[in-house]
Amino acid sequence: MNHPTPIEDAVLESLGTMRPGARGRIAHFEVSVDEGQDESLTDRLREVGFAENLEVEVLHQSPFGRDPIAVRVGKMTIALRRKEANIVKVHLV
Repeated sequence: MNHPTPIEDAVLESLGTMRPGARGRIAHFEVSVDEGQDESLTDRLREVGFAENLEVEVLHQSPFGRDPIAVRVGKMTIALRRKEANIVKVHLV
């Protein structure tokens, strides 16, 4: 019988919906064609340092319109639009 690992039991949420102070581990990227996203967005996120299993924390969001948001990925701090952050799915910890 397979027992799920703790990460499989964790809640999955979009990085763009997380509030400042929330932390987790990147699970995967989910592109929505309905929202005008394409695979190149995933490629750009990977180029700046996003990858599965890295720790991520939301540090700050703009008070006006909540864009951009600042996130820590590993040891880097990156600012991105909420639309970009929404394709990053995170297991909350």
